Amino acid sequence: MNWIILVVAGLLEIGWAIGLKYSQGFTKLGPSIATVCCLLFSIVLLGVSMKTLPVGTAYAIWVGIGAIGTALFGIVLFDESTDVIKLVSLGLIFAGIIGLKLAHS
Repeated sequence: MNWIILVVAGLLEIGWAIGLKYSQGFTKLGPSIATVCCLLFSIVLLGVSMKTLPVGTAYAIWVGIGAIGTALFGIVLFDESTDVIKLVSLGLIFAGIIGLKLAHS
C-alpha cells in the first residue's frame, strides 16, 4: 500500500511543479491555492510512505516521478523541447526508478 501512496505523492509533485508555472509566481489565486494544496499533500503522502519504505528509495522515486512527469507535461503543455538527449535522460531516470523498486522487492 505504501508504494501506491508513494506514486500518488509523486503525481502530486507533478501537480505542484506545473502549478508553479500557472500561478505565475503566486500572483494568480486559483493556481496558487491548487499548487500549495498539491505540495502539502505530496509531502504528507511521501512521509506516510516512509513509514515502511527506506528513505533513500522513497525520496529518489518521488523525485523521479516528479521529474519525469513535469518534463513530459512541460513538453505537452508548454511546447518545451523534445531533443534526443532530453528523452534519453528521462528514460534513464525511469530505469533508475524501476531499478530502485526491484532492489527493494
